[in-house]
Amino acid sequence: MRFDMDIPAAPSPAPSPAHSPGRSAPVQASRRAFLAGAAAAAGGFSLGFHLPGPAAAAAPAVPEVNAWVVVRPDETVVIRIARSEMGQGTLTGLAQLAAEELGCDWARVTTEYPTPGQNLARGRVWGDFSTGGSRGIRESHEIVRKGGAAARMMLIEAAAQGWSVPASACRAEKGVITHAESGRTTTYGAVAERAATLAPPKEVVLKDPKDWTIAGQPLKRLDTAPKLDGSQVYGMDLTLPGMLNAAIRDCPVTGGTVKSFEAGAVAGMPGVKRVVQVGETGVAVIADTFWRAKTALDALPIVWDEGPNAEVSSASIAAVLREGLDAPEAYIGNKAGDVAGALQGADRVVEAVYSVPFQNHATMEPMNATARWTPERCEVWTPTQNGEAALAATAEAAGLSAAKCEVYKIHLGGGFGRRGATHDWVRQAVLIAREMPGTPVKLIWTREEDMTHGRYHPITQCRMRAALDAKGDLTGLHMRISGQSILAAIMPQRMVNGRDPVTFQGLNPSGPEATLGYTIPNILVDHAMRNPHIIPGFWRGVNMNPNAIYLECFMDELAHAAGQDPLAFRRKLMANHPKHRAVLDAVADRIGWSTKPPEGIARGIAQMMGFGSYVAAAAEVSVSPDGKLKIHRIVAATDPGYALNPQQIDAQIAGSFVYGLSAALHGACTVKDGRIEQTNFDSYPVMRLDEMPAVETIVMPSGGFWGGVGEPTIAVAAPAVLNAVFAATGKRVRNLPLANTDLRRA
Repeated sequence: MRFDMDIPAAPSPAPSPAHSPGRSAPVQASRRAFLAGAAAAAGGFSLGFHLPGPAAAAAPAVPEVNAWVVVRPDETVVIRIARSEMGQGTLTGLAQLAAEELGCDWARVTTEYPTPGQNLARGRVWGDFSTGGSRGIRESHEIVRKGGAAARMMLIEAAAQGWSVPASACRAEKGVITHAESGRTTTYGAVAERAATLAPPKEVVLKDPKDWTIAGQPLKRLDTAPKLDGSQVYGMDLTLPGMLNAAIRDCPVTGGTVKSFEAGAVAGMPGVKRVVQVGETGVAVIADTFWRAKTALDALPIVWDEGPNAEVSSASIAAVLREGLDAPEAYIGNKAGDVAGALQGADRVVEAVYSVPFQNHATMEPMNATARWTPERCEVWTPTQNGEAALAATAEAAGLSAAKCEVYKIHLGGGFGRRGATHDWVRQAVLIAREMPGTPVKLIWTREEDMTHGRYHPITQCRMRAALDAKGDLTGLHMRISGQSILAAIMPQRMVNGRDPVTFQGLNPSGPEATLGYTIPNILVDHAMRNPHIIPGFWRGVNMNPNAIYLECFMDELAHAAGQDPLAFRRKLMANHPKHRAVLDAVADRIGWSTKPPEGIARGIAQMMGFGSYVAAAAEVSVSPDGKLKIHRIVAATDPGYALNPQQIDAQIAGSFVYGLSAALHGACTVKDGRIEQTNFDSYPVMRLDEMPAVETIVMPSGGFWGGVGEPTIAVAAPAVLNAVFAATGKRVRNLPLANTDLRRA
């Protein structure tokens, strides 16, 4: 691995508050800074990052040690983080890994984002910018650790050369380098400039996790303080000199287009600069303030050509999915033995059909981007989960090469997958900015636009048929999933012979990512692909969420049909799956499964494996005579392989339960006249504080692999609660959200 590739100069991004230890902000990469850096550093280490403006231009450049590490003369250590921070803690976790290998003083660590344009120019030295699928840490830990370790070696070598001693005779700890024999010491800041001139090491040895002192510790997050004091800049907050604002309305029916609009009707309204068509499907108003742009847009007469999709409804979509349950052909995700024979020869066949609706990401911060376009250059400032994908969208909309474009990432006010695979709002912002060359224009979606033009959790139904023998043992299982494919809609290049592997998350026969935790002698899991016009997307937890509900609730049904304890029934099928069973046993033990629950309390359990981690949950609930559900307590266990920051894992599990239970209790997007009906949080409610249970976490890393944290536990929250609801009421909730089911006792 090399860290010495040059990058050409680039224009200045927007100003932002100065960095301070423990805070993070986008990389400040001005043309003056690049030129100053090139003059100050030798070899390939020419990239310096500075605040733009006269003061920064006059200050000497601080050369990087390598692509991952900059050490300033005041001993501040800047660690560059390629992945995006959206509340999940990836920024702090990756900084911990780099700082661990670097051997610096954690109290002096701050972070910054490199840009995707710089990554492209330097041969993708920072690797993948994508932050989704709980991959932020688990797929970049090695390159980040090597970046920190290489910088440490270079800093030690620089000190050793100054002392004319072997580097092997020196050691580093908390940013101080010591020559053991003479007792001489120096600091990282004092030798950083010399280190920047050295060739990077060809071989880098990483620490054994058992020796970690920074990584693996429950350290406070680096981005908490700026969020609390209000200094953190989100996309909605960004201001640039001379900036205008835009509001947009896209055709409410996917597939529809703009037929006509009367720009003259609003041209004279206060602050309005221009009314423009955006592609074939949208109309935007550009004004001096967002509110004036929105007010004019609300008054703008627009006629839509909604097309044939305007005839589609939730009922018509459901009918198509029901047909798929009986379709003769389907894509196979997991197959073993003879399911048809097992069902035919069963002592008892149990069957059930479950369904999940469209669900919205519903991020706190609606989609937004600021773009500045000229015929020679296009720059975008936006919250994004994938800076490189945002750069690609920018270049396409700008009509320029990627080398002539840049995207400056900003912390996200929520992502959950919406700001990852598709960047429709970035494309819109650039197209609007092209109408005002040289002028920065900030596009903000209204909440209503955001709710009705999402990339929704795919809608599916699932019919399960199981064979039980005379002893009540499960001998065969057929799971038929009917519904949408995410990949077919937004990433068709990732399909495998027409099959969408994402559909089978958590149900795979083997592999390190999302393996079924039961050994069933005869099994068939297949997918009848049925794709309505509502565009799906990667929604936090993706297909593992419905698959866990389908599998784990049906397992509960089978246990009761067999007259067996739900835990014991599962454990019989898990002899070949010790990690799955370990997390299940952990939550059962903590919840007190073997003991009688308190009066009026019922329990439910669930387990799953996804995103490389093993997770389980056990819930305690009560249901009042008038049908009101109260979730009292959830115990969650996770084995992510390595626990990088136990405190953050605890927070992520609790947060994932909020998200998963919000969907299970309330979340449903319905379709009428081809369009999403829910337009704001009054019609798409989320979980309230008084609904939130107490959450107890069990972090039990077994080592040897890197699993995800932010998404896996979402999947087990809903089935654990639904199984507990059955234990409390005798009613099976097979169609979500739960709010649509009457839980009153008969």
